[in-house]
Amino acid sequence: MPARNVIVTGGSRGLGLGIVRKLLESGFHVIAVARSKSDALRELEETARSGGQSALRFVACDLGELEQIPALVKRIREEAGPIFGLVNNAGISAEGVLGMMPDADIERMVRVNTLSPILVTKHVVRSMMAVGGGSIVHIASVVALTGFSGLAAYSATKASLVGFTRSLAREVGRLGIRVNAVAPGFIATDMTQSMTEEARKSIERRSALKRMAEAEDIANGVEFLLSDRSRNITGTILTIDAGGTA
Repeated sequence: MPARNVIVTGGSRGLGLGIVRKLLESGFHVIAVARSKSDALRELEETARSGGQSALRFVACDLGELEQIPALVKRIREEAGPIFGLVNNAGISAEGVLGMMPDADIERMVRVNTLSPILVTKHVVRSMMAVGGGSIVHIASVVALTGFSGLAAYSATKASLVGFTRSLAREVGRLGIRVNAVAPGFIATDMTQSMTEEARKSIERRSALKRMAEAEDIANGVEFLLSDRSRNITGTILTIDAGGTA
């Protein structure tokens, strides 16, 4: 059986790195895309080598530079072969009241969080159409569904992925391509390190399970949606937040 190649954007650290690790454990061949290779990804790359060929590749790309995306996907196809899966994980956040947020910060978020995954998906879908199937998972957020003060622009970019997921699932389903999204709650990653201990405790108190979800939980959800165990699941938003939005 040929290797199942999966692209993971933002795969060098935090949640993306956790997803890369889980997919490798499950037998996928992973292409991690990020602006630079972290030490943690470099270590994982070394341990993933087997039989002289690594199941993990790294490709450097700033996904905020939209004009680079067609060449990025073309390069991956030429070097790794057919693309089975795509995880649109790369994203940035800028906290603050919308009325005081610099226009440049808003524009950068829209490019990286909305335009980039749409364009990456556009070019990857063409590859999937050629081989007759595939699976795409977008990383959205619970704030796209509930809102959160100070994250209005960020929430808008993540909400766009929800609509994108559901519409694209209908568009490409007849071609054997599934499209789903995972909506994580607040998890312990680099993007939540700035939270105070009291803010973390408050989130835990509001959740049904009285705890925060972890990056491993999100990675498990992504792996499930890429696997054959979810072969009849498409157009779905899987919320993983320890019951924070229950």
